[in-house]
Amino acid sequence: VAEGADAEIAATVLFIGSANAQYTKAGFVYVGPVGDHGWTHRHDLGRRAVEKETGVETTFVESVAEGADAERVIRKLASSGHNLIFTTSFGYMNPTLKVAKAFPDVKFEHATGYKQADNMATYSARFYEGRAIIGTIAGHMSKTGVVGYIASFPIPEVVRGINAFQLAMQKVNPDAVVKVVWVNSWYDPGKEGDAAKALIDQGADIITQ
Repeated sequence: VAEGADAEIAATVLFIGSANAQYTKAGFVYVGPVGDHGWTHRHDLGRRAVEKETGVETTFVESVAEGADAERVIRKLASSGHNLIFTTSFGYMNPTLKVAKAFPDVKFEHATGYKQADNMATYSARFYEGRAIIGTIAGHMSKTGVVGYIASFPIPEVVRGINAFQLAMQKVNPDAVVKVVWVNSWYDPGKEGDAAKALIDQGADIITQ
């Protein structure tokens, strides 16, 4: 996911940079720790770039669970002077919408969802394009014809990525198969390690995530 988040960084900098006279304090809600080496880390690089390039003050809250805790954090940011808030996980969609309705003067940017409001937009990227590329590579490289895919949650963006990966791989090797293990977490190195071992035991000679 890290490579896809680079697009989010560019979008974030351009968006706030073009409107920094209006947005003076931006908040970021992260689903994982900033040291996750992936999605949250890349978002935090974007946040820091916003501060450097635009001078806009930013704050962030990391490792926020999706659900009631997310609503509490988003609401706290909205009520403490933030006039632009980025909620960076699919599972923040409903909490973000609820808070957005209560704070019509605050702008919200939600990652990869499908619900919007007058003051709530969706940002995303064509993540499936990168998945297709690595699927093509896997199709050429796999000797067993079995590839393991460690997946987070069965939500549209993740399913779309798996589909893109498999379709591209099977263009190269029509007999290749993808075995998916769902870990139901955005960041759990222990579960992910166990999933990788299980997939290797099932014959996978390439593991992706």
